[in-house]
Amino acid sequence: MNIDTYKAYISAETMMGPNSARILAELFDKYPLRLAADDVILDLGCGTGLTSLIIARETGAKVFANDLWVSAEENGKRFDRWGVGEQVTPVCEDANNLHFEKKQFCALVSIDSYHYFAGNEGFFQEKILPFMKDGGEVLIGIPGLKDAYADRAEELLSDWLGDDAYMFKNPERWKELIGGDRIEVVETWEMDCFSQAWAEWLATDNEYARGDRKYYETLIKPYTCFVGIYIKLK
Repeated sequence: MNIDTYKAYISAETMMGPNSARILAELFDKYPLRLAADDVILDLGCGTGLTSLIIARETGAKVFANDLWVSAEENGKRFDRWGVGEQVTPVCEDANNLHFEKKQFCALVSIDSYHYFAGNEGFFQEKILPFMKDGGEVLIGIPGLKDAYADRAEELLSDWLGDDAYMFKNPERWKELIGGDRIEVVETWEMDCFSQAWAEWLATDNEYARGDRKYYETLIKPYTCFVGIYIKLK
């Protein structure tokens, strides 16, 4: 995937954290999705829809773009403006209470959001797996702890994240949480795009980016990573 193709869409308006397009590009380069035009993908926690645009363009498949914090109406206007309105369907639902058809999706992608709602035992098996087709694939990229600091998130990151520090888990812990029936392969790793994705976010004139700048050198850079997750279903 050539991220330069999407430079015009990557901005302070569409970014909600470290560059989601950069994270998605690494996942697609490592595990490209081979799909047809009538296949359906769920972009779970799509934010402003930047990742949904890229998924649609790169795969040619239909995309359901779901986010709880950004309204379907707002994202729908963006998709129409970007020329993918007929290919991408905006949805605004809680990830713990989705209303899709069973075994509807050939693939699921979740960038910089899965850690907010999926950190409990059983979430993937109970809340995600029923909507996935047999043989489906899942690509997730989220912030987490480096393996060297496993189980120390609240100790190390509370000054930056406050009560949300518990959400940061190391790659091995995420692998344990995913496991269960119908799963053929689970791979987790520390992603390579960390520095660049963060640099692109911190360069924006965004109040949240300004807050993150205070902690990047002292907490974010030494202790955290992006966790890549790839799941292949039976």
